Amino acid sequence: MTVLGAMVRPTTKDLAKAAGVSRATVDRVLNERPGVTQDTVDRVHKAIEALGFERNIQAANLAKSQSYRFIFALPRSGDQFLQQIIKRIEEAGTLFASDHIRCDVHQIDENDPHSIASYLSSLDKAQVAGVAIMAPETPQVRDAIRRLQERGVAALPFISNQTTMDANWVGIDNRAAGATAGLLMGQFIGQKSGAIMVIAESMQSRDSLERRLGFDQEINDGFPQLRALPSLETYANEDRARTIITASLRANPDISGIYIMASEARSPLSILKDLQLAPSIVKIAHERTPFTEHALKGRALNGVIAQDPGHLVRSAIRRLKGIVDRRQTFGSQEQIRIEILLRTNI
Repeated sequence: MTVLGAMVRPTTKDLAKAAGVSRATVDRVLNERPGVTQDTVDRVHKAIEALGFERNIQAANLAKSQSYRFIFALPRSGDQFLQQIIKRIEEAGTLFASDHIRCDVHQIDENDPHSIASYLSSLDKAQVAGVAIMAPETPQVRDAIRRLQERGVAALPFISNQTTMDANWVGIDNRAAGATAGLLMGQFIGQKSGAIMVIAESMQSRDSLERRLGFDQEINDGFPQLRALPSLETYANEDRARTIITASLRANPDISGIYIMASEARSPLSILKDLQLAPSIVKIAHERTPFTEHALKGRALNGVIAQDPGHLVRSAIRRLKGIVDRRQTFGSQEQIRIEILLRTNI
């Protein structure tokens, strides 16, 4: 079918004709309403394939006043990077308003998997269309996500991935991000030998594990004169962070570099500043925040590995809507790029 040489998309009228049914029956099949035999459903789906029919989901949703409520389940403890995420979620409320999408934030205790599982278990399809979850991977959280999906609520990991959901999550390739940090670290240090301190909030989170794997591989393969020390876990506790960082510096006087794997770098960097380290010690961190920008400009940081908070939030919303509408999103549009920030390009 062409009009002035341009292809015309098949309509429900064309679909009904091809399947040998009424348009009302086609509508029932498309909206998964009862009262249609399996044989008729199969005929309509065969006609859909034959014609290449693509439903206008937005128009259909507007016709039946379809709305979406998405929840971002974010850690309770957090600093400037988390604030950036929350700000972008608030902005998304305006950006996606025409699609009848509403976004809320619920903060969870990331160190209590049972409470996270309990919260996810309380969510019902009648009130919530989908959830983006930023939480460490644990059996309790994994099972709660699976049960959430079984109840018809869309779910996807957000920034921190879950093993069973590699095909549908939002975030950077953390192994590549860690390797990028390792390459920057080695190149900044040069031929000098020494130890590298690695600071994380928790090694229970998959993003930290993958960053560490990528970092170690790059350091071991490309910079044999350097040795990466065991990860220091701060658990977002500033007193603990000060104690373990001070002890590690005392035990390793040959430290040449410090890699802050956590997404919140303000607290470790503030502690390192108080300890008056030698300016020659190279420091690499993650995520662009007002603090890391200031640290880069002031040469307290050598480099930052970042991901765009706005892109993260928009991609999560599009992916959740795609799951609810049973439509594929464009992978090229949803790939989150790894950004390298130096004092010269911020």
